[in-house]
Amino acid sequence: MTTARHDGRRSPGDGSRGLACLAARAAAEKQAEDVVVLDVHDLIVITDYFVIASGASDRQVATIAEEVEKSLRARGVKPFRREGEAGEQWLLLDFVDFVVHVFHEDVRDFYRLETLWGDAPRVAWEGETRPAVPGAPSVVSG
Repeated sequence: MTTARHDGRRSPGDGSRGLACLAARAAAEKQAEDVVVLDVHDLIVITDYFVIASGASDRQVATIAEEVEKSLRARGVKPFRREGEAGEQWLLLDFVDFVVHVFHEDVRDFYRLETLWGDAPRVAWEGETRPAVPGAPSVVSG
């Protein structure tokens, strides 16, 4: 959920950060690799957080996305939109305040969202394994 600041800019609500971290933990439970949560609310207006994860096979990519959806639905949260189908190498779950990207490893290496959004602070969540990108902002506790 987003809230308005006095200067007219959005600021992320605590709920969206917590749900993004829940999505990251759900992905990690299905052995997603290099799970990262980026705080992008100061960089773009369409969402507050990106959750980025990868799997080693098309089936694992689908399984990770299914677990994220299942975990969030248990909290009464459903994606507004889902892009990609089982068997594809990039699935996107749009929860409006946060977006979950689940990539096949090779596709993630090609698009390099962490580099594209390198100015976004990383949100600390249980299980993060990827080292910080040199020169990127420090991790923000969640």
